[in-house]
Amino acid sequence: MTTAPDTASLPAIVAPREPAEPATAAPARREPAVGLLVYASTLLVLVASGAAPSPLYPVYQEEWALPPVVLTVVFAVYVLGLLATLLTAGRLSDHIGRRPVILGALAVSTVAMLVFAFAHDGLALVVARILQGLAIGLATGALGAGMIDHQPTRRTGLAAFLNGVVPPAALTVGALGSGFLVAYGPAPEETVFVVLAALMVAAGVAVAFVPERQPRRAGALRSLVPSVVVPRAARAVFTAVVGGMIASWALGGMFLAFIGSVLGTTFGLHSAALTGAAIALFTGTGAITGIVIRTRDARRSLIVGVVALVLGPIGLVAAIWTASLPLFAVAAVIGGVGFGAGFQAGLRLVLAEAPVDQRASLLSSVYVASYLAFGVPSIVAGVFVEADGLPIVLTVYGAFVAASALVALVLQLTGRRTRRAERIADARDAAAS
Repeated sequence: MTTAPDTASLPAIVAPREPAEPATAAPARREPAVGLLVYASTLLVLVASGAAPSPLYPVYQEEWALPPVVLTVVFAVYVLGLLATLLTAGRLSDHIGRRPVILGALAVSTVAMLVFAFAHDGLALVVARILQGLAIGLATGALGAGMIDHQPTRRTGLAAFLNGVVPPAALTVGALGSGFLVAYGPAPEETVFVVLAALMVAAGVAVAFVPERQPRRAGALRSLVPSVVVPRAARAVFTAVVGGMIASWALGGMFLAFIGSVLGTTFGLHSAALTGAAIALFTGTGAITGIVIRTRDARRSLIVGVVALVLGPIGLVAAIWTASLPLFAVAAVIGGVGFGAGFQAGLRLVLAEAPVDQRASLLSSVYVASYLAFGVPSIVAGVFVEADGLPIVLTVYGAFVAASALVALVLQLTGRRTRRAERIADARDAAAS
């Protein structure tokens, strides 16, 4: 059975080494990194909740006789909800603080989980996904910036490590947990979301006790005007690396949206547990990659990532046409490397240029670009897959991902030559003087 796309939520960003804070902030940051860990745990719950519905959509489609177009609508409204809050409220936590924004997002997400738990038709799924999209879009920038705010000065790499590892790990946990509950647990359609709702309530209680590190400043209402803000200091680097971000999340959308259909129609595997395991193979590789590249050169890691983003979709398409399950597994691992390195290394470079008071706005702008790459191709593919067939649609999709990665690779290689030439010229000028 071919289903329309659905995806997990977008992981949060890898934070780079941050600019030095004012001297007055240092004493407050000698306390244990409780706030950082609370925000990381909250991120884990929210991102896992985004992955949890994926193994259930084939179940919903079969039980409620939903046409593929309904699941396409479910995905589309999720992306629209994300973009709506990213474009309007993405900068809000820079003005009113991280904690109020995160608590509001958790409240909305808890309601979404309860709607999922008691859903009995496609309309309920649409409502739940709208709410989930709004909540995750509201929380992502605030959580990413809040984790940086609470990074202790003596543990300068901790926020970057957690920002890089938690999201793909959460996708893995969410997909695996949901898949195995669907396959083997009691009342899986309710249990998954009731558990997640309880975890969100617990996260909200913990967040309420986290000290606020972002001072209030004027302009909160003005910040709600839809905008995409890339600080001037980060624009050149953003332009150079955005192709890698697009390729990373376009491949993420391709893999997560159609994994159930590929396993079912190509390999005859209809187990929700296997669907969750396949998603976990992709996202888990991304998480491991994030750990490996943590201390590696960001530009070299980005080049490795975009090369993997060329090879991954090619392998995935070849596996579909040849019905080769081993090739599919290898392509998932290669794609996971690109997913982890291509996005995270680029963000390390971009965020290194971010002014302290514009963290959330820059993060939200990055998320807008990433969600567009993640969502739009998947929605378009979902519209055409029933008429044109999964292999043809995913071949075109894979070509788009590989082409985007090739553009990013060319930009990085030419940029390296330009920087090398500039260094040589500077050295010659210095020697001449």
